[in-house]
Amino acid sequence: MTGAAGRAVPGPTGPTWRTSTRSSQNHDCVEVANLVGVVGVRDSKDPTGPVLTFPAYSWRIFVAAPPR
Repeated sequence: MTGAAGRAVPGPTGPTWRTSTRSSQNHDCVEVANLVGVVGVRDSKDPTGPVLTFPAYSWRIFVAAPPR
């Protein structure tokens, strides 16, 4: 679920964030979470910062695309 400015609104226990498998090994990481109807993406170094949200279907297509 998202609130003002696209920020994640935690549920009773908050969203479960995980490091993306496509993040690099030099700490340039993004975290993703399944939110209500959307997928949230944030910078792992700024967990209270902005969150981008994408429709779940669009996120699945993006993740399924071959790496460039």
